[in-house]
Amino acid sequence: MYLLEVRDLTKHFGGIRAIEEVRFRAKEGSIMSIIGPNGAGKTTLFNCLTGITRPTKGAISFFDREITGLKPDSIVKLGVARTFQNIRLFKEMTVIENVMVSQHCRTQSGLLSAIIRSNSFRNEEKTIKEKALEYLELVGLESYADTIAGSLPYGSQKRLEIARAIATEPRLILLDEPTAGMNPQETREMMELIKKLQGLGKTIILIEHDMKVVMGISENIVVLD
Repeated sequence: MYLLEVRDLTKHFGGIRAIEEVRFRAKEGSIMSIIGPNGAGKTTLFNCLTGITRPTKGAISFFDREITGLKPDSIVKLGVARTFQNIRLFKEMTVIENVMVSQHCRTQSGLLSAIIRSNSFRNEEKTIKEKALEYLELVGLESYADTIAGSLPYGSQKRLEIARAIATEPRLILLDEPTAGMNPQETREMMELIKKLQGLGKTIILIEHDMKVVMGISENIVVLD
């Protein structure tokens, strides 16, 4: 079954053609890589898929549902998560707090419940913390739960970003250059983590420049030029 279908996706910024008639389909549970030179429009493609940028034309379907032009929060709730090329963490918060915050799109308690700290809010907060610990264990960061996120090594911050993405309970995860700036050991660990996520039923699409990574884990490759 095809989880994602992209049809003739195009984005122009004035006279600049960032992407032009991109089309591909991603099978559920697969790993796909998007490759191409700098400036080929790879991140623009991700921005269109996640609602950050509205395409000039073309269509995006997720489980046969049209999602073209939906707002980012609506797309997250449907089951699409992403990481960014530049790490986006709450660096003054702890590691576990970063993951707990990411679960807000799946919570039931409202603002009033949070203010008065109702029983339902406290119970939900307990569940959120337990889930956050599970996500940290999945990415190998459970021992850093109470560490300030900004003090983590670079490779660990990248893994924390993935934990934050997983916390939204996605079916599809978009990873923007997940191994950029990593040493060989960190790169191998990231490849293992991506395969682990696939084993849990996640579909992965990644932007990647390291061809050893691309060839080592990808089932399909899309080339932008």
